Amino acid sequence: MSDPLPSSFEDNPQFEEETGLQKFRRRLKEEPLIPLGCAATCYALYRAYRSMKAGDSVEMNRMFRARIYAQAFTLVAVVAGGMYFKTERQQRREFEKAVEERKSQEKRDAWLRELEIRDQEDRGWRERHAAMEAAANEAAKKAAVKPTAEQDAARSVIEAADQKSLGVLDAVMELMSRQK
Repeated sequence: MSDPLPSSFEDNPQFEEETGLQKFRRRLKEEPLIPLGCAATCYALYRAYRSMKAGDSVEMNRMFRARIYAQAFTLVAVVAGGMYFKTERQQRREFEKAVEERKSQEKRDAWLRELEIRDQEDRGWRERHAAMEAAANEAAKKAAVKPTAEQDAARSVIEAADQKSLGVLDAVMELMSRQK
């Protein structure tokens, strides 16, 4: 059946199947500096926009510089988080691969069961069909009537006419003459 999960994942609630929202929350908890950097970047852009609308070019330039610093902070957070959580991500990938293999094995097993069921149905249908055909052949053999003397005479006249290449009229006349 399905292969058991690797022992490193057993009894560990950290490695379980998760929904998209759960994954988002987990990633937010794992690396809180990345969303913080994104929020700082957005805030700097918002302030730069307001300064531009107000016509304050000094404040606008300062906010654009703040945006660059916030983006640099976010980039450093991404790289540092990637290095810090590298092994954990590798374990998670292994777990997800094991889960995917288990699901594909279950799907394959279900498909094989379906094929076996279809095969059994097909064999049953063929057996029923063969039994009905055998019964029909048996009934046809029993119902076969032996030809009567009249039928034999008519058949011999027609066969003789075919051999002589006589027409239908000649065959009928010969048949009539034999019956008299």
